[in-house]
Amino acid sequence: MANNLILASSSPRRQALLKQAGIAFSIRIPDVDESQVTVHDPIEKVKQLATIKAENIVLHSEQEVILSADTVVSYKQRIFEKPPHKVDAYQMLSALSGEVHEVVTGVMIRSLQKEIVFAESTQVVFWPLTDEELEWYVSTNEPYDKAGGYGIQSLGAMFVKEIRGDYYNVVGLPISRVVRELRMFSVYPD
Repeated sequence: MANNLILASSSPRRQALLKQAGIAFSIRIPDVDESQVTVHDPIEKVKQLATIKAENIVLHSEQEVILSADTVVSYKQRIFEKPPHKVDAYQMLSALSGEVHEVVTGVMIRSLQKEIVFAESTQVVFWPLTDEELEWYVSTNEPYDKAGGYGIQSLGAMFVKEIRGDYYNVVGLPISRVVRELRMFSVYPD
């Protein structure tokens, strides 16, 4: 018998990726203080964030499975999360201009019987960006709800010269690995 997946996220990108994979799910949004995770290692940070999100959601039956995730951008030992303001977005994107950075997503899948936590990392190479490109991009609404201040699946795609690894991880969920791990929890595509 298949189990019911609960996505512990309000991210429209994660929802779209699960739908694309044919995975039925419902949503329960965790209420957590992400500032309590203070580690500076990007892999540990996203794993801890995914864990506190998943553990914040109550499982109501043995048929429920929680999926949570968190994504950050890492560049030269600095973690770039969602920029709160235009100046922050400009500074982040300016730092990434012409450089290689890592996008790291931590995932937790949890049921009453078991749990798994893992992280996926993808390298992204940006073209050198002009001041005009940066000014235009930060004047859109796009940078402010995305780690690193850009969306590879939308306008930010024009900044990306190359990726090494899972494209969907950069979008916000390494969907091919997630689908494989969900099988172990008896959650399958329709």
